Amino acid sequence: MEGRVCAFTGHRSIKNEHIRALPELLLRAINFAYNEGCRQFLTGGAVGFDTIAARAVISFKLSHPDVRLVSVLPCVNQDEKWNESDRQNYYYILNASDEVIYLYDEYTDGCLKGRNLRLATDCDLLIAYVSRTNSGAAQTVRMAQKQNKEIYNLYPTLEKQP
Repeated sequence: MEGRVCAFTGHRSIKNEHIRALPELLLRAINFAYNEGCRQFLTGGAVGFDTIAARAVISFKLSHPDVRLVSVLPCVNQDEKWNESDRQNYYYILNASDEVIYLYDEYTDGCLKGRNLRLATDCDLLIAYVSRTNSGAAQTVRMAQKQNKEIYNLYPTLEKQP
């Protein structure tokens, strides 16, 4: 792998008052990661923060062709119960990804935890949107903390904005 690796983790539901500011804040965070040497960006493919982060990387890639987007997905059929709009977004991101990694052939009890561990292990820097401790995103942050990864949680910054 060339350069450092940045991963994203965050909640599926985003506070309404954060929706407008989040893409801009994410682009600033991606630019920071890029300036820190990150050329590969990993996303977990979930609805919500993962989708917004992936789309931000896709936009960033337009002016930074040396950047790679890698979708690290828990299972092949993760979108099985999603609505049509979320599915279309998902397939747009998969098509724009430089690489798609499926960790399991189908959904299992441990596949989401496996995806979270892979994101935490493979990154040098983790950009998060985490407001509560009882979530998969918080689990990913804890996994990254145990491995002494750099972690930047955008949630507190968004909470401070008027």
